[in-house]
Amino acid sequence: MNKITQLFNIQYPIVQGGMIWNSGYKLASAVSNAGGLGLIGAGSMYPDVLREHIRKCKKATDKPFGVNVPMLYPNIEEIMNIIVEEGVKIVFTSAGNPKTWTAFLKEKGITVVHVVSSSKFALKAQEAGVDAVVAEGFEAGGHNGREETTTLTLIPMVREKIQIPLIAAGGIATGRGMLAAMVLGADGVQVGSRFAASIESSSHADFKQTIVDLEEGGTQVTLKELAPVRLIKNKFYQDIQELYAKCPTTDDLKVLLGRARAKRGMFEGDLVEGELEIGQISGLIHDIKPVKEIVENMVSEFEKAKQEAVSL
Repeated sequence: MNKITQLFNIQYPIVQGGMIWNSGYKLASAVSNAGGLGLIGAGSMYPDVLREHIRKCKKATDKPFGVNVPMLYPNIEEIMNIIVEEGVKIVFTSAGNPKTWTAFLKEKGITVVHVVSSSKFALKAQEAGVDAVVAEGFEAGGHNGREETTTLTLIPMVREKIQIPLIAAGGIATGRGMLAAMVLGADGVQVGSRFAASIESSSHADFKQTIVDLEEGGTQVTLKELAPVRLIKNKFYQDIQELYAKCPTTDDLKVLLGRARAKRGMFEGDLVEGELEIGQISGLIHDIKPVKEIVENMVSEFEKAKQEAVSL
């Protein structure tokens, strides 16, 4: 038992990232059943869809699970009320000020975790009363911190500033990566890309296969003027780079981005024109596996690596 397994009442200090278009109830319940903490990703769900996924997750697992909520969500108040009404006990917040909703959730007996990209924001989250923070390095897929701080340097910097439990994220997909993060000061890890390439992920099969086929250097952070996001270098990514060559305005970038492009790419499988978000660690992901096997392999490798480190 450590701080994270105690906080969430789980077997392993492994949290599944609440990734849009990947993290439906099937993935969340599978991770929870395997001994980690599954998260439903509310960022790609209308309120009624979120309620449905919460209810299905309850039926699929009797283990703890949570919901990840980007606070820029347009229906945020309705989302938070649904979470309370449905009896969800763990909420991860991101993309906003933790002071906005932490007190409301804590009053309802909900454990609150906030995702940050710097020690400055980790400290603010602690001051806001959250129970733990996720410190996410620049290697991570999807929307990224503007500071561009890598996990290797971010985790010890955040550990130095806060006293509450710390979860490391960004570039972690293996047991060795998990051990490295914990040696740096993390109490647990949040894993995204590895679970995106799982049988139970709700993303399109062609997107999963693209993750497996990616090699080192296959992703890049772009659209920093809007919200930095790490993307696979497909045609849509190349279109962005061509537009940058013309010194575009933010409105020009918004027009190119359009609407629902992430859904088009990750959920519907348009590998050409879709927005394909994934982390740098995809270069180490070589297969699509059931969640149970992914967790078992991570834990086994973690324990083996720990023993090897002791013998050095």
